[in-house]
Amino acid sequence: MNQVTTTLYERLGRREGITRITADLMKNHLANPLVNARYMNSEDLARVERRAVEFFCAGTGGPESYSGKDMVATHKGMNINEQEFMTVIDDAMDALQKNGIDEAVRNEVLAILWSMRREVLRV
Repeated sequence: MNQVTTTLYERLGRREGITRITADLMKNHLANPLVNARYMNSEDLARVERRAVEFFCAGTGGPESYSGKDMVATHKGMNINEQEFMTVIDDAMDALQKNGIDEAVRNEVLAILWSMRREVLRV
């Protein structure tokens, strides 16, 4: 078996790549009628984006630390449904593809996002 020698953080382009991917992800969410109200009504969308960059950097093996709430606390009371969750994942996959992330790495990110569903859905 071929051992992976780089972190997911490195394969996503380190902080610079993750920042670009996250910017595209936010654009996708704002353009998506199934979830855009959740983002357009945010008091501080720039803070949401900064926290998302921190979260993805820290969670993929980067040296950054995450200063936000955990996933349950972040999504508590939002009553996110399955369609919204899948829409957010689709938007993420699109942002990854737009940034030239290969299919194997996109699938790795997909598995991570899918694993968080119980911390996001209807909490």
